[in-house]
Amino acid sequence: MNPAEKPSLKGSRFELRTIDNTMDDADADRLAQEGRWGFLHSEETGSAVDGPGMRVVFWTTGCEFRCLYCHNPDTWKLKHGQLSCVDDVLDELKKYKDYLRFAGGGLTISGGEPLVQAPFVMNIIRGANEMGVHTALDTNGYLGERLSDADLDEIDLFLLDIKSWDPATHLRVTAKQVEPVLNFARRLAARKRPVWLRFVLVPGYTDAPDNIKGIAAFAATLGNIERVDVLPFHQLGKFKWEQMGMKYELGDTPTPTPEATEAVKAMFRSYGLNCPS
Repeated sequence: MNPAEKPSLKGSRFELRTIDNTMDDADADRLAQEGRWGFLHSEETGSAVDGPGMRVVFWTTGCEFRCLYCHNPDTWKLKHGQLSCVDDVLDELKKYKDYLRFAGGGLTISGGEPLVQAPFVMNIIRGANEMGVHTALDTNGYLGERLSDADLDEIDLFLLDIKSWDPATHLRVTAKQVEPVLNFARRLAARKRPVWLRFVLVPGYTDAPDNIKGIAAFAATLGNIERVDVLPFHQLGKFKWEQMGMKYELGDTPTPTPEATEAVKAMFRSYGLNCPS
């Protein structure tokens, strides 16, 4: 597939192009790695939970993880997204740049896992930097080696998800090993890049005290963790699994009580970490 053969998308706002689902996975990946084109699932404006201030969030598609509690399984494959051109994405962001700067907000790129299509994502981040817009990358860190040290230095904030400290638990809930994630966290610390750590509390899966203490103790050694957000598990994405004909294994898993969630936050605080209520 040759990007030069694609028609111009100028003037089409953010609903850029619905991808032809006949494209195979290899073609989709090759296109995303070229950097000019990529795949976006959706856009959110006015988010207050994806970094400091009010944010514009671009949600990418493609993810290496298969989290049991994922609420967006429709982002797992690149082809689940819309084929989008970097120039058009930046034109959309430009509409909000003055307000974002005034309000102390910025751009967050989330997913899926943005680093599946790192060249595309970095081109968006560089364009945002040129506008003077604060940038944040929400990542699970598993594909962190796809970013150079220079790339890391161009991103203002990392929202790093650590799903589990215990390797067996991490493999159980994500189907991937935890060590690449921890290595990426160490790399960010070595570069002194600001990080907000995110941890999803799932009863019966990630809530073992030793698992939480392991993450907290590790985070406390890094020196660059500005805050920790404990995110209670919920079943809001269950319907998507059902619509996609996939078995949802956590149908009987409850949402943690406020008391249980607060106890986990207190555990992070006991290690000297900022964990807002």
